[in-house]
Amino acid sequence: MKKDSIFPTYKVAIALLCYNNRDLLEQFLPEVIETTPQNGDFGIFVIDNASTDSTQEYLSTFEDRIHIIKIEVNKGFTNGYKLGLAQINAEIFCLLSSDVQVSPNWLEPVVSLFDEDNHVAVIQPKIKSWHHKDEFEYAGASGGFIDYLGFPFCRGRIFYDVEKDEGQYDENQEIFWASGACFFIRSQVYYESGGLDDDFYAHMEEIDLCWRLKNRGFKIMACPASEVYHIGGAVIAYGSPLKTYRNHRNNLIMMVKNLPREELFPKILVRLILDSLAFANMIMRGQIKASFSIISAHWNFLIHLPKWLKKRKDLKTWVVRYSKSGIYPKSIVFDYFFSGKKKYADLDWVPKKMKPLK
Repeated sequence: MKKDSIFPTYKVAIALLCYNNRDLLEQFLPEVIETTPQNGDFGIFVIDNASTDSTQEYLSTFEDRIHIIKIEVNKGFTNGYKLGLAQINAEIFCLLSSDVQVSPNWLEPVVSLFDEDNHVAVIQPKIKSWHHKDEFEYAGASGGFIDYLGFPFCRGRIFYDVEKDEGQYDENQEIFWASGACFFIRSQVYYESGGLDDDFYAHMEEIDLCWRLKNRGFKIMACPASEVYHIGGAVIAYGSPLKTYRNHRNNLIMMVKNLPREELFPKILVRLILDSLAFANMIMRGQIKASFSIISAHWNFLIHLPKWLKKRKDLKTWVVRYSKSGIYPKSIVFDYFFSGKKKYADLDWVPKKMKPLK
């Protein structure tokens, strides 16, 4: 933990990053405060990413229960958290999106799971839709995975199909990635790993971080006994050109950083081809702006490829072994679009567990 913070030290620090989100804070912050124990172990921090609305005025009404961290210039999601977390002293960080509604006792099961296993570095709760509370939410559901080509999916959501929550994924599960909507991480691990990558700005930065941790030998867990509700797309709408651009570019960057050497260029080549097919499909469906976002993403990725390769080189000493735990060994694209496997259970797959560190 850092020792130079002006704030008290906590076991768990709940950190909400906001930017011109007074409406969301009014809707969800009171419940965060109400459900957070006042026993000295838990602290609530709102990191204001240079808001220009009346966010500060609203936050000042809670100064007896929360800590406010002001960021002078908005440089995106990842950098906002980087600057904000650097001022917080805690054993565990909870990165909580401002468009998430928490439920009673959402903290206790997660803290207990951390206490049970020192190899667990990151935990996410069950994430359900705020709009349809009997369904999982797109960004996280009951834990994230990737296939062997780096395409992400969830226990409860594959591409466009989101399942109803009928208790089918209620057991604690080792996963590949945890959602940034509600992301618990040990602070020591966060700092040792380098934290969120600033170059991602937003989108897939949490998958990249989890992948790094998996390659170090840490566990990523889903804890469905903890439950939250996510609006999703409140900042950047799902399917928007900007989201399409960042998802495609950042996915390629994280593959360069984290894949084993022998898999790197073959899989990047296949991904570029598949992305080109996605581009053609969007053109045919009339999604012109979104389709050209894929081309822009490829250009940016390729122009800056030396930078991404340097990041990979810098991580070489961090990697203990390239993890296969939580990586689906087939193509989720083929299974979904051609084999009709729309639910996680349809995959008939038991993810490999992380082998214990020696």
